[in-house]
Amino acid sequence: MEKKEREKIKLLAFKMAQRAFRQDEVPVGAVIFDSKTGEIIAKAHNKTEQQTDVLAHAEMLAIHQASKKLKRKFLDGYSMYVTLEPCVMCAGAISWARLDAVFYGVSDPKTGALRQGAKVFTRPQTHHKPKNRLILTPECGKIMSQFFQKKRLSKKV
Repeated sequence: MEKKEREKIKLLAFKMAQRAFRQDEVPVGAVIFDSKTGEIIAKAHNKTEQQTDVLAHAEMLAIHQASKKLKRKFLDGYSMYVTLEPCVMCAGAISWARLDAVFYGVSDPKTGALRQGAKVFTRPQTHHKPKNRLILTPECGKIMSQFFQKKRLSKKV
């Protein structure tokens, strides 16, 4: 896959995070794409508040959307770019979906589960261990900081 496609995917995921931000959701966006061609199969953003559903993380919604579109439960041959390091739930779903790889824009020291905390893909109990890599994208960290700063300020009023 060419650099142009990778940048397009990262930009789309960030746009999804911006959409979540505007909807007062934690600003996380996820995109699932063909690992070889870069063709985008699914995109989503957090909707936990909107759907009053703790499962409505961007990664979970994108996996559901991709499985439905492809009419299959396993997503081997596809990868995900997500703006924030996945949590334990999402890392588990990524593994169960058998995605080839997950790339993320910023680490999450509080609830991240790839390189922090549970380190899901390093556990012997994890059957499918996708490649994973931080592709530092400063704007992903910036929008998260802005979101939580806005939340803290609104509670002071």
